[in-house]
Amino acid sequence: MKFPRNARIFRGQLDAAPFAGVFFLLVIFVALGKLLFTPGVQVSLPATGNLLLAGPVGSTVSVAVTTNALYFKDHQVSESEFSNQLAAVRLENSQPLTLILQVDKSVTEEKWIRLWVLAQQVGITNLSVATLPRVFDRPAAATTTP
Repeated sequence: MKFPRNARIFRGQLDAAPFAGVFFLLVIFVALGKLLFTPGVQVSLPATGNLLLAGPVGSTVSVAVTTNALYFKDHQVSESEFSNQLAAVRLENSQPLTLILQVDKSVTEEKWIRLWVLAQQVGITNLSVATLPRVFDRPAAATTTP
């Protein structure tokens, strides 16, 4: 059986209007995507560069710290509530716990050291501070040797 072949190579000009329409839709989606609400607390973690450390051993408990508030288990808590809840979590787990601090850049060392002391009083001896890796390395300074 023979099928009729009427496919021909396109030799006309492409219309730019469909491509421009798709491009402008893409621009609109990207622009509106920046305005969308992102749930949660914005925490700017510090960058550490190329330093990679071993991860925590055993169970972990994380707390987010901003200049105004302390967030534990997705709720804003005071330091006394944090201490009580941390003690309850410590009693529930028989394994050694690691406290992961997600500290904003603007938080002073005094505040997160106070949280570390609270964790030690409860019985948590391991601490890990969450950081971001540096995405790009700075270009090395050009050194000229004679």
